[in-house]
Amino acid sequence: MNTSCHQFDPPSFSRRTVLQSAACGFGSLALSGLAQAAGVGGRNGFHHAPRAKRVIFLFMHGGPSQVDTFDYKPDLQKRDGERLPFAPAKNLDPTATSQAKLMGSPWEFDQHGQSGLWVSELFPNVAQHVDDLCVIRSMQSKGQSHGQAVCMLHTGTDNFVRPSVGSWVSYGLGTENSDLPGFVSISPSATHGGPRNYGPAFLPAAHQATTIGRNGSLGKDSTFDFLKARSPESIQQRKLRMLQAINREHYERTQHSPVEGMIKSMEMAFRMQASAPPVIDMESEPEHIRELYGIGTKETDNFGRQCLLARRFAESGVRYIQVSTPNVWDQHGNLKAGHEKNSLAVDKPIAGLLSDLKQRGLLEDTLVVWGGEFGRTPIVQGANGRDHNPQGFCMWMAGGGVKGGLAYGETDEFGYYAVKDKVHMHDLHATILHLLGLDHERLTYQYAGRDFRLTDVYGEVVDGIFA
Repeated sequence: MNTSCHQFDPPSFSRRTVLQSAACGFGSLALSGLAQAAGVGGRNGFHHAPRAKRVIFLFMHGGPSQVDTFDYKPDLQKRDGERLPFAPAKNLDPTATSQAKLMGSPWEFDQHGQSGLWVSELFPNVAQHVDDLCVIRSMQSKGQSHGQAVCMLHTGTDNFVRPSVGSWVSYGLGTENSDLPGFVSISPSATHGGPRNYGPAFLPAAHQATTIGRNGSLGKDSTFDFLKARSPESIQQRKLRMLQAINREHYERTQHSPVEGMIKSMEMAFRMQASAPPVIDMESEPEHIRELYGIGTKETDNFGRQCLLARRFAESGVRYIQVSTPNVWDQHGNLKAGHEKNSLAVDKPIAGLLSDLKQRGLLEDTLVVWGGEFGRTPIVQGANGRDHNPQGFCMWMAGGGVKGGLAYGETDEFGYYAVKDKVHMHDLHATILHLLGLDHERLTYQYAGRDFRLTDVYGEVVDGIFA
């Protein structure tokens, strides 16, 4: 029998080969254990004068209802229980769309501030800041399901793996603080895309978000995972030197850009071990500031901590900070109980964040963005819920060069479809980049033989909202 196919040369490994083979394992440990530090120097720099230096994005996972929060529809109230007088969009619930029965809001609306913007009683504290808010009432997105729409919101596509908005900002501008990352995600959700929603995709690894907390929760002892390491600093320095030597040799041989990102990530992570703890330590905040955010009160403590930490990262030089709730705004049933619980948890912390940024002089160059992946239908689902609605919904911005006290765009008389000054998610992304001094058509990265950008081949800057 011919046994040649079973004959193998004995393996021979040099010390260098072993170390190079092990680099993947060590690199993985370094990148996860040292927090996947994001952001060093920006790639492109400013394309024009920026209006904002940084972004705080408040992600309301699940989709808050626009007709129950910031888009008052008196006709919906008057015609509660009647049939929708036009065809509903294709929906996840055929029974609801076949009935198409209008459901008025369970909450009262009132006008607030000098601008007279309408806000429901769900947000009494945020309502005190309406003269700083630019409420976009004509948002549109792609994706009827959470997975599609969350991906669209975070990456500009509903089905492909692409870099997240924060990764593009980090890639374009880097960080203002060389000892902190350019992109931090606070308590990101593990569902509907998970890490892809704050990942760099094909951008260098250094531009992935550094995460703290998880799935909408930020406990009193939450910290970056790498700060929990118990190795002495001298041992960590030796490990880092060995890893960096391996990585630099590999980069010199291959010129493979992700390796360069790994090198920068590890160096950043090591510096963060000294710089990050003072930023994370919220116990040093005076009591009146902690109370402003609702810290210490059961209902608001968690999101209050997230918002306060976002302010501390913002003033420390982080470019893009995302704060997330869990997937709690998805009220297919029990709308009243669900939205009341959710708004109670975030209303005071968000108002506290706006007040705190303003009193510190940070709001004028910090762009605060609030919203979910889509809104809800004005027709009832089941007995007392609302289904998904990407056809027309609300988001708002504050600070960072936008007009305060402005309601931009409109939905129809029932709040179903955007009908005037429509703002697609691509347009929102283009506008956020513009306010940061980046041209969405020029912020590109070549991958797989073509140039990619956050807005793909779409997107118009919404200059009508600029101050």
